[in-house]
Amino acid sequence: MQLRYRWDRALIVALLAVLSLASLPACAADGDRAATDAVQAAADPTKIADGRVKVYILSGQSNMVGIGQIDGGGTRWGDEFVDPVLSVYAGAYDPKTNYDTMQPTQTLKLEAFGGVEPTPFPGGGVQVVRGTIDPKLTGVFEFRPGYGSSEYNIMEVDGKEVYRREVGGQAKYNHCKLTQGQKVSFKITYLTAEANGLGWTARMDILGTLKTVTRVDGKFKYLIDDEGNFVPREDVWYRGLVTATGNGPMMAGVQGNTIGPELGFSHIIGNYHDEPVLIIKSSQGNRSLSWDFLPPGSAGFEHTDAAGKTWVYAGYKQTPNRWEKGTVPKPIDWYAGKQYDDCFGAVHEVLKNFNKEFPQYAGRGFEIAGFVWWQGHKDSGSELDASRYEQNLVTLINALRKEFDAPKAPFVIATIGFHGWDMKDNFLTIANAQLAMNDYAKYPQFKGNVKTVETRDFWREPEVSPRNQDFHYNGNAETYMLVGEALGRGMVELLDDK
Repeated sequence: MQLRYRWDRALIVALLAVLSLASLPACAADGDRAATDAVQAAADPTKIADGRVKVYILSGQSNMVGIGQIDGGGTRWGDEFVDPVLSVYAGAYDPKTNYDTMQPTQTLKLEAFGGVEPTPFPGGGVQVVRGTIDPKLTGVFEFRPGYGSSEYNIMEVDGKEVYRREVGGQAKYNHCKLTQGQKVSFKITYLTAEANGLGWTARMDILGTLKTVTRVDGKFKYLIDDEGNFVPREDVWYRGLVTATGNGPMMAGVQGNTIGPELGFSHIIGNYHDEPVLIIKSSQGNRSLSWDFLPPGSAGFEHTDAAGKTWVYAGYKQTPNRWEKGTVPKPIDWYAGKQYDDCFGAVHEVLKNFNKEFPQYAGRGFEIAGFVWWQGHKDSGSELDASRYEQNLVTLINALRKEFDAPKAPFVIATIGFHGWDMKDNFLTIANAQLAMNDYAKYPQFKGNVKTVETRDFWREPEVSPRNQDFHYNGNAETYMLVGEALGRGMVELLDDK
């Protein structure tokens, strides 16, 4: 509330200033300036002075791409569906008709139901499948019957509706608990001629998934409506590049069944701005800052190993990663900084065609409002790489600001948080290097425009997570949401300092 009030007050002050200027006589200089602004806006959308779209560029490695699980993931159904029988009823679907009391025109025992090649349905009327489910696991499940046009159907399990999608409408789900070995009945009524035995189930009570965290644990309630459905954020547009996918209003599921920190970040930053926000995430997994993402301005260096051999390590654009001093390096099909070039070259391509890529913002223009970086796991594999992380990070900050002609754009970094406060060895070296950006006595040029946020409090153990995969934060969606929110708050602090 205080944040919104601050902006409203600023708007009032601006309006009063405009009204006071309106009483003054116009001058030729003002007309010339307006004409110049119009020409610049037509030639370059970044030159529009007011109301520009706020663009945030996010990058890093796989955890920035996003591994936070939304749910347990859909699994094709198959042999847990026992003795399915298809009945066909004359005519088109009528919601007032009770098909359980009607005589079918045809019945067909389905030898294959689910999988990838279910028994074909004959068509010729309203098609209804009945049978039994023999659960292989105990848990809470979501049923997703059909594929494509066959998704228009109504599914009941044990006499209760668990899925409904009317023609032209959105799917509605009611989760149900199943117990291993306890058989229950099912029925699927297809609402169109398109019908088949394809379908998926998803486990919904897995700890640490976004659906469990929001619907069961009651956290991040701003992501869902009263029915528990995820809601899009129309004022924040998301675009994924390289291995980050998605293009549309920011919402859970823009990458399928996983999220990255952009989801929590988007709500903090979207609440801050009155203007539309565009989040461009360009990332690639398993990449280091010392080699793949090595930024422009990085010079090569020499290092003598424990065996007394001296190596030359590549600077930006050089290849290979290293070679013995005094030898001629043999190029490989990669070079220092290629991932930097690929990721941010992709961002340039999108921004170069801004009006075409984002027609809803055509004519508004944009400005680079800030950068976000979350990376570090790959550099932990080498003591040398970890020891150079701090200087490489400083170079990255300077390079990206120069790259996008945004010398004052705020830059927010999230520490790696692997194993929380039990972090050791190279991980700890990298986390401390990231936190060193907050040492404004050492880096006075970063005061008020660079900030590292701590994430180690957000570590969640595998016992309360969807996966046992520490390098991906165990797939825990709460971790990814908390990291994103922390990045958003850090960005807002820097924006307020401006």
